Amino acid sequence: MTEEKKLVMCIEDNPDNRTLVVRVLMAEGYDVVTAGNAKEGLSLVRNLHPDVILIDINMPEIDGFTLTAKLREMKHLDGVPVVAITANVMKGDREKTFAAGCDGYIQKPINVDLFPQQVAKFIKEAHTL
Repeated sequence: MTEEKKLVMCIEDNPDNRTLVVRVLMAEGYDVVTAGNAKEGLSLVRNLHPDVILIDINMPEIDGFTLTAKLREMKHLDGVPVVAITANVMKGDREKTFAAGCDGYIQKPINVDLFPQQVAKFIKEAHTL
């Protein structure tokens, strides 16, 4: 019996960063859906139930903090971890990310060797709650 593939949603405005996330996670057996901005992400996620949502904090128009709040209002996403992937690494940025409703924080640039395990950890923790 094979384990069902996990679905990752990545909302990231930088095409190079999106491509890197997709390549790294698909190589590990994940299904990945991407959006290039928050509006597109909100539209797509209405019809999905991802195992984890990865979001960039610094996006134009709607930033990751506002996006997280909007995702938290969607009842079908209750229990789905929202993880910030961000270059914001100044003192207080991590705390601000958690205060906005994110379940986790992964620093950019991502470490391609650790990234799949980081994502797996958030999914596993969400499924054991």
